[in-house]
Amino acid sequence: MKTIKYLLNSVLLISLFLSCTKDNFTGADFLSNVQVPSKVSVLYNITQDNTGVVTLTPNGEGVVSYNIYFGDGTTEPASLKQGKNIKHTFLEGSYDIKIVAFGITGLTAEVTMPLVVSFKAPENLQVSIENDLAVSKQVNLTATADFATSFKVFFGESADEMPVMANVGETVSYTYQTAGTYTIKVIAIGAAIATTEYTVDFDVTAILQPLASAPIPPTRSALDVISIYGDSYTNVAGTNYNPDWGQSGQGSSFAEFDLNGDKMLQYINLSYQGIEFASGTTINASAMEFLHVDVWTTDVTDLEISLINSTGEKPVTKTLSADQWNSLDIPLTDYTNQGLSVSDLIQLKLVGTPWATGTIFVDNIYFYVQTPTAPSVAAPTPTIASSFVTSIFSDAYTNITVNEWNPVWGQNTGLTNMSLSGDNILNYDALDFTGIVTDYGSPTNLSGKTTVHFDYWTTDATSLAFKIENTSYANGDPLKSSQVAVSPITTGSWVSVDIPLSSFTTDKSGVTQMLFVSSGATVYIDNIYFY
Repeated sequence: MKTIKYLLNSVLLISLFLSCTKDNFTGADFLSNVQVPSKVSVLYNITQDNTGVVTLTPNGEGVVSYNIYFGDGTTEPASLKQGKNIKHTFLEGSYDIKIVAFGITGLTAEVTMPLVVSFKAPENLQVSIENDLAVSKQVNLTATADFATSFKVFFGESADEMPVMANVGETVSYTYQTAGTYTIKVIAIGAAIATTEYTVDFDVTAILQPLASAPIPPTRSALDVISIYGDSYTNVAGTNYNPDWGQSGQGSSFAEFDLNGDKMLQYINLSYQGIEFASGTTINASAMEFLHVDVWTTDVTDLEISLINSTGEKPVTKTLSADQWNSLDIPLTDYTNQGLSVSDLIQLKLVGTPWATGTIFVDNIYFYVQTPTAPSVAAPTPTIASSFVTSIFSDAYTNITVNEWNPVWGQNTGLTNMSLSGDNILNYDALDFTGIVTDYGSPTNLSGKTTVHFDYWTTDATSLAFKIENTSYANGDPLKSSQVAVSPITTGSWVSVDIPLSSFTTDKSGVTQMLFVSSGATVYIDNIYFY
């Protein structure tokens, strides 16, 4: 059993600060990088000659030196630096070995570990071996025995392997190159000359399917993505993920794999495999920049991904890492530079190496354009009849008079007007807050309206709120002002917001100011109106 506590040697810490120059670092910078000693342990290597001589090798992270208390009545601890070891002679008995690990600043960690010294041969050797549930072809082994101090393990993968050493009761892990049956030998070691051995043939298994889903794709505007397969976007209708191209004659087969409700394509013994769009359907990916595919495998080393149009096909080959999701983002220029047009795609094709022996799991197949920094299309055109609308800013209506845009109230916000396809848009930069002032002398009466509408577009806002004010009231009066937050915030596309005016406590019969409040982001606003 380990017991750990952390201490701060303030004298050492202060003296260390005083010995360092200001040019090297500030105190705050230094403290932010302090590493407390951690993962402190000690490995016992006992001499098997009934002498009780034990070599103790401490180890830890963020450690420069150790004090070792032997727990046998020795009054003074042994001091040694990281990477060194020490020998000590024990009589038969049980001891609590305390290791105090020192970091560079004087921060310490204490670990107490048991040590049993007996001149009897180890007895009651118990060995537990399990295949790791998360790491393919890894086994975890733990050994315990009476009168034993440590054990060493031969995992049986090669004839000349070096054994792995560990203290009794600890777990050691080993990852094999290939799955199969191996002879594992465990030797329990104590202070006695005699040892105790355990040998077993153990089946090492590979994890043959993903245990976690592929990474979730980011939120994108429907205009910025063409999805073939996946749950995050709307997929091209009628796509056939297993057309009969004769691949079954090569031993290949198909299944849709369900991982806790997350479905993905599974191609077994992959030779070649087609993905075919509905008859008469072509995909124009000329406005896209990348093809994305997530692939998981244990045994396919290379995957050839071809795009096909009505006149031909061109491949791009990617090397895969085993036992993990490979998120592939292939520039479409890799295809167009080979002379392939991507404006009339009809099929995709996957080819595996080695041929017809490996299995892949595939998810999130889509074409996309990098999230733009500004909208590429205008906001949706409002459809509310003008007779029901009081418009502040919109090309769809006649706007009321606005006397001030972004008045200087101490904000960081910058404002420019931009035009997109003839549509005027407010472009707020570094938007923390901004004001819109109508007419202090002739306030706007919104008491007959029920809803406020606006459209926003952003890539980096984490918050956005709208506020209305009736400046005839004193500060602190709920009838003067109130604001409502937009949640959640969607990035990369136009979002239409409609907020009931009942959500605001402001007296709406004399509104003179409106404000947008955000997180210092770039936000595009259009179609501000009440209806």
